[in-house]
Amino acid sequence: MEPSLEVEDREGGVRVLTLSNPARRNALNDALLARLDAALEPAPHVRVLLVRGAGGTFCAGYDLTHLGPPGADGRLPDDTLVECLLKLERQPLPSVALVQGAAVGAGFDLAASCDFRVGAPDALFLMPPAKLGIVYSPEGLARATRLVGLSRAKQLFLTARKLDAREALAWGLLDMCEDDAEARAFALCATLAGHAPGAVSGMKESFGLLSRAPLGDEAQARLRTLRAKAFGSEDAKEGRDAFLEKRPPRFTGR
Repeated sequence: MEPSLEVEDREGGVRVLTLSNPARRNALNDALLARLDAALEPAPHVRVLLVRGAGGTFCAGYDLTHLGPPGADGRLPDDTLVECLLKLERQPLPSVALVQGAAVGAGFDLAASCDFRVGAPDALFLMPPAKLGIVYSPEGLARATRLVGLSRAKQLFLTARKLDAREALAWGLLDMCEDDAEARAFALCATLAGHAPGAVSGMKESFGLLSRAPLGDEAQARLRTLRAKAFGSEDAKEGRDAFLEKRPPRFTGR
């Protein structure tokens, strides 16, 4: 079954975006991201977005079979992901992530890109780039840091610590964790959709501007160099191979 994004516009202005990639536990690839990007385009009848995964898993991350060294044009393998999640994060509409099951890597970042996260008791968060030899995007690092704080963000990214739903709630990664998570998520969407759209979007943009500290050109170039070096390293290839072969990685520092 081909990966798909199911788009359903419900009564009251709620647009439901459901990731469906059963063979890869809803993992993202560029084709799926293109569909998500298109679904984020403004529509006059839509007032709030709900993002979820099909089949009991939120999103298992970015499909590693689509990752590799930087392209000859200088684009990094996850540039499309970074651009799409930034579009979601800066979307004028409020957004809610319904997290049921695992949210790993890019799935974690997808949830963090939404304004609110409603989790089921089986929600699980994991950030594995250190196990894959990858330097994660500065946008994703910043999102996680804003949610859980610098020290805890370092724990998540540098140690690949797993967070269950209870810990995610205590850390501030989840806004609520309920047995009836789906009903709670849709109730939150109804509340958001019922308020003045201009006020909601204006305050959301204000929060975004207040939370972003722009980096200078030199710092941005340095971050991109670090990421390109990591994506092109032998350790990154080993990390991907080990993950796909379900064995411990053997890193060499090259």
